Amino acid sequence: MYGLKTEAYFDSAHFLADYYGKCENLHGHRWRVVVYLEQDDLQEVGTMKDMVLDFGVFKKAVRALAEEFDHTFLVEEGTLKPATIEALTGEGFTLKMLPVRTTAENLARLFFERLREQGLPVAQVEMYETPNNCACYRA
Repeated sequence: MYGLKTEAYFDSAHFLADYYGKCENLHGHRWRVVVYLEQDDLQEVGTMKDMVLDFGVFKKAVRALAEEFDHTFLVEEGTLKPATIEALTGEGFTLKMLPVRTTAENLARLFFERLREQGLPVAQVEMYETPNNCACYRA
């Protein structure tokens, strides 16, 4: 089995609705996302012969996805009143509305799925909320 690993970072704010602790309040993280690719065999022809994938292609895909989340307010759909959303966007804030609760676990799965949709052989995504705490999503 062959594998590659790269990582990217993004800063964003979020909160957890219906959570009874500190994370119920709006707060931010410097998220660290680590992505692992795996496949049984190396490519056999072309410019990527004897590679899982060109590192440049891999890094570009991961960093582009992280960039979509950078300096945004991650919001689970249905957790803020429409008037609040209007007020925030009216003040120039960038909201990234997500169909899931904005936990590290769900962000790891979201990154996994989005990169898989691009054809990358993703095996695992780790999403760090803090330097010592991460959630993982695996194939």
